[in-house]
Amino acid sequence: MVILIIGGSASGKSEFAERICTLTGGQVAYIATMQPFGKDAQYRIARHLKLRERKGFLTVEQYTDIAKLRNALRNRAQTLLIECMSNLCANEMFAPEGVGADAGEWIAEGIETLSRYYQNIVIVTNEVFSDGAQYDSETMRYLEQLGKLNRLLAKRADGVVEVFYGIPQILKDETGWLKEVIQ
Repeated sequence: MVILIIGGSASGKSEFAERICTLTGGQVAYIATMQPFGKDAQYRIARHLKLRERKGFLTVEQYTDIAKLRNALRNRAQTLLIECMSNLCANEMFAPEGVGADAGEWIAEGIETLSRYYQNIVIVTNEVFSDGAQYDSETMRYLEQLGKLNRLLAKRADGVVEVFYGIPQILKDETGWLKEVIQ
């Protein structure tokens, strides 16, 4: 089962995704995609580590080429929590080892590959498209790729939930499992 969790900054999407993962049973691997560049990133990483403390998550860092995660992780987990697509997309587009301009399609294909090996994949992504602001061309290319990635993931996912102010709203639930969990 693949579940996509989307929400704005500080919406509660990470906490909800972790809760979903703990209900799936078995070992959960938290796939960290944020590179520890700068104090802000280091603060956010530390905050997320603290939130996961004592929850039994196995943490694996994977900044690009998400499909290679299978080599690093093997069969040590049944559920993957991949956080977050906005970081992974930026890494793929702008890091020297990244795929470049076609990041959205590349990441979606990588997750499709992983879905053949892991029972559950819970994916966290950001909703960053509602501010109506115009950005420079490089930022607009990034937003286009993240939007494309979010659309591809939502289409392929078994479930999609948007979190508003800590309140999960089911947008898609092909198995009915999310409705049972949220109630």
